Amino acid sequence: MPYGGNDWLELTKEEAIEPEIPICDPHHHFWDYKNERLPYQRYLLQELINDINTHNVQSTVFIEARAMYNENASENFKPVGEVEFVQGLAAASASGLYGKSRAASSIIGHANLNLGSKVEPVLEALIAASPNRFNGIRHIVAWDKNKEVATTRVYNLEQQMSTKKFIEGAKVLNKMGLTFDSWMYFHQLPQLLNLAKQIPELPIIVDHIGGLLQVGPYAERKEEVIETWKKNISDLSECPNVSIKLGGLGMPITGHDWHLREKPVDSDELSGQMKPYLDYCIEKFGPNRGMFESNFPVDKVSFSYSVLYNAFKKYSRDFSKSERSAMFHDTAAKIYNIK
Repeated sequence: MPYGGNDWLELTKEEAIEPEIPICDPHHHFWDYKNERLPYQRYLLQELINDINTHNVQSTVFIEARAMYNENASENFKPVGEVEFVQGLAAASASGLYGKSRAASSIIGHANLNLGSKVEPVLEALIAASPNRFNGIRHIVAWDKNKEVATTRVYNLEQQMSTKKFIEGAKVLNKMGLTFDSWMYFHQLPQLLNLAKQIPELPIIVDHIGGLLQVGPYAERKEEVIETWKKNISDLSECPNVSIKLGGLGMPITGHDWHLREKPVDSDELSGQMKPYLDYCIEKFGPNRGMFESNFPVDKVSFSYSVLYNAFKKYSRDFSKSERSAMFHDTAAKIYNIK
């Protein structure tokens, strides 16, 4: 059975190593899902601060979570409510009352790119909701035919990135100087490659090392899965407008058992087990297009924030100072326009 929860995480408690390293966490969420069975139903500003204050996190990037939508708005404009809500949390963080970290220094919302050119007024409304922090959108396209895989089917379209309308919408995004965060599974990455080639000026960020799946039917053919994942990651890395987030491995779909353990994993073991995946991504993209992410509270089902960033620090010790600065802070700050 899964364990989870803050009390469980306390069973493996670690102080932050190298606390002087500045961090920009490029991927976390806020939500308050009162009626859903989640290990962390409520994750708002105070919960985030309680996690990130274990390390020198100077800024964070909020990534859309399909929460706090405006139910009074028309369907396409409902996601504006989420950005309005997060803008308020970011302003509270900027007041200094919650410490030195500046949460949601950059805000990534959602707009439906399947609208094509009609997505422009939605993007304008998102910018108006957060003129100084909104920097782009994430459009989840994760899709898999296997029922054993926990699929987040936002629009339930298998090939949506390849459609004329989606590409048209992405071109509007590019025209407005915004970024595109992409969450999909490893076998869908060729679709993203096509998009990256068609709009070479659009800054594209691949979430969670490209959506590796090693559960359900994929657990039986891991070698084949890794081979396909590597090819797709390598192909994408040849597009200079694409960057990658180094994390997301705490999600159970990646095939690890950390969320099932009686005692949570420590940073020594975690850094070693993440190493093959991180090595390959950094080999292909380089430190200047790679950034360590928490993906909290999603990955919090597997380990604590302190353990995760200790693992990143232990893993990266053989990199140069400038390379570490890029992966821990500078790459994310540049891509997400954090001053």
